[in-house]
Amino acid sequence: MVALPSLRGLQAFEAAARTGSFAAAAEELSISAAAVSQLIRTVEEQMGRQLFHRINRRAVLTEAGVEMLPRLTVAFREIGSVARDVGGGAFRPRLVVSVPPSMAMGWLSERLAGFVASHGVADISLRGDDDPVPFDHELIDIRLSYGPHYREHPTEEIVRDAVYPVCAPTLARATRSDGLAGLPLIHTDWGPTGASFPTWRNWFEGAGSEPDCATQRGLSANSSRAALDLATSGLGVALAQGIYCAQALEDGKLVRAAAHSLQLRQPYCLTIPERCARRDIVGAFREWLVEECVRAVRSPTLGALST
Repeated sequence: MVALPSLRGLQAFEAAARTGSFAAAAEELSISAAAVSQLIRTVEEQMGRQLFHRINRRAVLTEAGVEMLPRLTVAFREIGSVARDVGGGAFRPRLVVSVPPSMAMGWLSERLAGFVASHGVADISLRGDDDPVPFDHELIDIRLSYGPHYREHPTEEIVRDAVYPVCAPTLARATRSDGLAGLPLIHTDWGPTGASFPTWRNWFEGAGSEPDCATQRGLSANSSRAALDLATSGLGVALAQGIYCAQALEDGKLVRAAAHSLQLRQPYCLTIPERCARRDIVGAFREWLVEECVRAVRSPTLGALST
């Protein structure tokens, strides 16, 4: 059997590397900073590898330390889960879910109660992240993204959405005879690092209409959620993803302003690292989330114009 380095030493290293400070690790482990330093030196001697560069009273991870950190963090989290489970008491599974910011700010947060009601209480960390996300460093269990960004992890395409011109009912009634002509337009710009979002020029061209200078004017938002809020407030017509606007259409807060829709260029994808794919809570959440996404983009209201 291969001799293992000190478990306490590995714990000290993981805490110091994760927090970026010997002092913070000492506080977390309820020992002194000097003890943390000595435990790490013991592990370095046992492994024959230097894990930190010690430069002017600063400790910087070596390449060996960088390689070890995410694997040890996962390992200690699993050890903690086993201890809580076997030790008795109310065991609560832990789940870290990462989604685009617009989805975290309303769509998913409004639905999580449904998951908890059907699958039981869990310690869920909901993160709104732009791509790319650091799966191992942040211990992310499941990531929903627009587009297949993570080929190094198991990734599946779950649904392809479209954008629809939507506005408040009062705005639609006030300008019904002219269609979209003269209506204020709301633009969505995901920024230089985001994926390309369909523009009003794309929409008019797809609808067989000649775009004019109005397609460049109006309100602009840098998130799908903000653009949808502006439309709900009656400030204009937004091109909104079906996954976001279906519920508002069902509730009567928004209406379809025109018949033509425009398919998004990429699908929504789910990525689940292999290290957590077999956990029951991850499998249950995946099944529930896929069902919620499919239900939203297939809502009958997405095909109905206002009357």
